[in-house]
Amino acid sequence: MKNIQKVLPFVFFLITSLVFSQGKLTGTVIDGEFNEPLAFANIVVKGTSKGASADFDGKYELEIEEGTYTIVFSFVGYVTKEITDVVIKEGEDVTLDVVLETNSLDTVVITTSTKRNTENAVLNIQKKSVVVLDGLSAQAIKSSGASNVASAVKSVPGVSIQDGKYVFVRGLGDRYTKSILNGIDIPGLDPDRNTIQMDLFPTNILDNVIVLKSASAEYPADFTGGIVDIVTKDFPSRAEYSLSLGSGYNPDMHFNDNYLTSDGSDTDFLGFDDGTRDLPIHRYQPIPSTSENRLLLTTLTDRFQKELAAKQQISGMNFDLGFTLGNQYDVGEDKLGYLASFSYKNETTFYENRVDGAFIRNPQDRSQNELIAALDSQGSEGINNVIMNGMLGLAYKTDKSKFKVNLLHIQNGESTAGFFDQIISQDGTGGALEPLTKNSITYTERSITNLLLTGKHRLNSNEDENAFNLEWKLSPTFSKVMDKGHRITPLQQADNGDSFLSPSASTLPIQLWRNLLEESWAGKVDLDKTVEMFGRPAKLKFGGAFTYKFRDFSIDDYTFNIRGDQAFIANGDVDNLLDSDNIWNPTSDAGTYLVSIDTFNPIDAYEGEQHIAATYFSAEFNLSEKLKTVLGLRAELFNSFYTGTPDNSIFFNRTPILDEFDLFPSANLIYTLNDDTNLRASYSRTTARPSFKEASEANIFDPITNRLFIGDLDLQPTYVNNFDVRYEHFGDNGQMFAVSGFYKDFTDPIEQRFFLGASTQLTVDNLGNAVVYGAELEMRQRLGFITEALDNLKLTANFSLIKSQLTMSQEEFDGRQAGARDGETIDRERDLQGQAPYLINVGLDYNYSDIGLQTGLFYNVQGKTLEVVGINQTPDVYTKPFHSLNFTINKSFGESKNSSVDLKVSNILNSNRLSEFESFGAQDQTFTLREPGTEISLGYTFKF
Repeated sequence: MKNIQKVLPFVFFLITSLVFSQGKLTGTVIDGEFNEPLAFANIVVKGTSKGASADFDGKYELEIEEGTYTIVFSFVGYVTKEITDVVIKEGEDVTLDVVLETNSLDTVVITTSTKRNTENAVLNIQKKSVVVLDGLSAQAIKSSGASNVASAVKSVPGVSIQDGKYVFVRGLGDRYTKSILNGIDIPGLDPDRNTIQMDLFPTNILDNVIVLKSASAEYPADFTGGIVDIVTKDFPSRAEYSLSLGSGYNPDMHFNDNYLTSDGSDTDFLGFDDGTRDLPIHRYQPIPSTSENRLLLTTLTDRFQKELAAKQQISGMNFDLGFTLGNQYDVGEDKLGYLASFSYKNETTFYENRVDGAFIRNPQDRSQNELIAALDSQGSEGINNVIMNGMLGLAYKTDKSKFKVNLLHIQNGESTAGFFDQIISQDGTGGALEPLTKNSITYTERSITNLLLTGKHRLNSNEDENAFNLEWKLSPTFSKVMDKGHRITPLQQADNGDSFLSPSASTLPIQLWRNLLEESWAGKVDLDKTVEMFGRPAKLKFGGAFTYKFRDFSIDDYTFNIRGDQAFIANGDVDNLLDSDNIWNPTSDAGTYLVSIDTFNPIDAYEGEQHIAATYFSAEFNLSEKLKTVLGLRAELFNSFYTGTPDNSIFFNRTPILDEFDLFPSANLIYTLNDDTNLRASYSRTTARPSFKEASEANIFDPITNRLFIGDLDLQPTYVNNFDVRYEHFGDNGQMFAVSGFYKDFTDPIEQRFFLGASTQLTVDNLGNAVVYGAELEMRQRLGFITEALDNLKLTANFSLIKSQLTMSQEEFDGRQAGARDGETIDRERDLQGQAPYLINVGLDYNYSDIGLQTGLFYNVQGKTLEVVGINQTPDVYTKPFHSLNFTINKSFGESKNSSVDLKVSNILNSNRLSEFESFGAQDQTFTLREPGTEISLGYTFKF
């Protein structure tokens, strides 16, 4: 017994040592022929009995004792690959992804002995892909020090980020770039954009981000520039927990005594209103006049928000926090995993010099070139923006199936307060200019809830290497955008400095509520099977998809007027307007009252409904040993319905406005010049469809800028023929060089333009046909060729030079001729709206992983772009280049580098966001000006 007692501690120590001296090797085996996971490949630790088989998803996992090993990967019909010098350390996970190439002779065995590099693997996937794509793996994103997808994806060639949130590909506007989450549509917080905000997604929940630049049949047809697919993790290979904290300081915006704000609700810090700003009366409540139910009028007027003026307060800094949780568990022979994340951002923005303008040409004198102001607005605006993002994912994997559910909720609350000095033309033609002051308090609450249910199945036995693979996805999304209690209070200025209400010059004070509710149901089914064609492996893919979208939009607006003496607002204090002592009462017949005729107006409301049904077929095959081909055809049936009225005399009740059945062919070819060099060519037909707001009769008024958006029911979809060619060479250690050319032919492009002779009214229209063509140069080059000490320093650069040319419709051409100045020649061609003429991305990235140091300097600029198309007396508006220069440094600490600190400096050049009217022989005039300043942010992340 005593001997046993002596032996037991030794045995326990031995077992513990064996267990805790182990590490884990995980990864994915990729089929180099089809750029997809290779199911049931064999993985063996050379010289041992250790081995595993990849599951149907291509993933494998091995527990290995501490040491250095050679790992052998094999599969029938594929070249066996050996990876040497794989170092396993105690308690650490090593990720080793490999690509296996097909071997047509089946008898030749080639052994390689190269260290695995994650960036090389991604480039290898790009090299083998038949579509033009760029990718960022989770490891590459981590090494860049980026905290969210928007920061990371900027390094992708041909990609730019607008407003720090939205992805543009190849300089094409938002209409032509599409973002999807885990392979399926998801609307963003701005329902009129085609892309979701990329800054919403923390990088530690990602597997990768893929940017596709050419189309294939299995993808939706409504994109032209590119598709950005955000792929979240299934579940980690072991327990992973992380916590991050950060803050940002902008000297132009933070700790500023002049910051403008207002009182809100108790839950504003959580991104939603607690009911404080709800509509205080029923939408259909009759409003009596001053000669009718006088007591009721007084009672109703007294219910509305009384705070109408922004107040000054010291602004705070930006801050954010987040955490992630993840793990997997064995359930018999199956696996169950989860991933949960939460992030919170609270950002304060202060534009001390916000400028908005509207200018026209002199309508009476064609010899006068200088523009005339129809609106000149200058003032200050404070913005507090809160975003909460929560995600929970569960995955269950069996031998031949995987089921996944992913729940995402995004909550956003944005409150603004501003004060503006304005000069406005009462007739809209530059005449009868009146000075105004305008107080504004607004609040917008946005939310998205997305559920994704997906399953992947291998339909035949494991031994059948040509099994059918089935994948299905169902994803409902519910979103809302609620403008709650917007309060805009304009006052006209008299010559003696007094303020007064003047409905003819400035409109009456207004409080409005805008409600947008939208639901989207997206589902798709994909099947593929490997067959033999022309004596070589080939893959057939086919499937279908259906998307249903419904939107309900309405506006409730209430205006106020004064009877009798206006002395209580003579000093400009608009908070006196709805003070209880100043509300109209029948005894004095004086004071502020609710106007009876301005309430809910059906003209400003609409319902939209869209159905998109699709089916596709594609074949991927090799015509020769070096030429790979994918031919595909996608068919989509698009139906759009509209409910609303333009003038209370014509009514649309679920009226069909678009019924389009279209075929979208695609062809992608890749010719392998040698092991490291490809020549690509592709053709595809795609589309861009009008949004709900655009294809409507709604009139949506911005009471701050006095701009009115008017929809157009006659809009037609845009159709685009896309041609791409590309030469690419891949080097070692993540290096590459590529030169590309592209040509795009647009039929009926949808563009934003001014109304005829109305510089404050915007609409959209099909304005002729257009072509876009250009060239791209991309390179990723380590500077070790200069000296070995610079091998960790990498230059990443890509340049896009783009020419766009639209042939105007006769209506637009005649309108431009009518507004031409003396000596001005009007060409029939002009730039395409939203298309940048050039795009430059340059970065210097230094990564020394041995000491956990990463730092980089990144520059991005996009050329002058036509933002709004002018017509007749209203000139074009161009967005001027924004020179974005950012610096980042990230340092990891600890033996396992679990702690990291990052420092970032954004907009080092202090560039401004400026759009201007441009006209022949005239000085440019401001359309919008925002000064974002330079921000310094500091963050800390701890993983355990």
